This record gives sequence, C-alpha cells and structure tokens, in this order.
Amino acid sequence: MKGLTANRLIDGEVVFWNAGEWVERFADIEMFEDAAAAEAAEAHAKAQPTVVVDPYLMDLVEIDGVWIPVAYRDRLRALGPTNHLQHGKQAEGGKVVETLQHAHTAARSTGRINLIKRK
Repeated sequence: MKGLTANRLIDGEVVFWNAGEWVERFADIEMFEDAAAAEAAEAHAKAQPTVVVDPYLMDLVEIDGVWIPVAYRDRLRALGPTNHLQHGKQAEGGKVVETLQHAHTAARSTGRINLIKRK
C-alpha cells in the first residue's frame, strides 16, 4: 500500500493526497493498492510546483487495523511537530495518532525489508 505526501509551499505544512486534493491530516490520506494509480497521482502532484514541494510516495503498513507509514521519518511527519504531545497534529488524538506514536517498524520500505531478509 502506498500514500502520497509533500510539503505545502506557502507554509511548509506536511500534507497528504486525498482524491486530487491536499489534506493536513494523515488519517484522511488516500491509499493506493495499484502502483500505476499511485504513480499517476505522484505525477499529477509533481505538476503542481506552485502548490507543494517534494511530493513522494511512501510505503504504508497495517498495524492493529490502522494503516501507517513504514518509515520513521514519515511517521514523524504525520504527527509533527513532535516537540510536545500537545502541539501539532498529534494533539488531535484518536486511534490513528495513537498507532503512529507507538508503531515500531524496522526498515524504510517494504523493498528494503525484503532486501534485508535476503542477506
């Protein structure tokens, strides 16, 4: 499963793709099972240089019935800022935020997980 993220150009806010629009909450992210659909959304996002910067696809994994990013960096971006529990997106609370806060994944992507297993 994949999700699309970027930073909004006007204020630097981390945003997530949902049905052709950028949303601020990770819980509202559109997830892509189909690689072609994910790549098409990424191409569309990259064609918006005055709206977002550095759009990229991230790997998602299901934990306790909630889909979260595999990479630690992306989990932090979804919670951010993380300097205090009462700041940023994590202050909203809820099941997705709790799962993000307590998730432990070992590798940056599923491809890397498979690579590590082969060694």
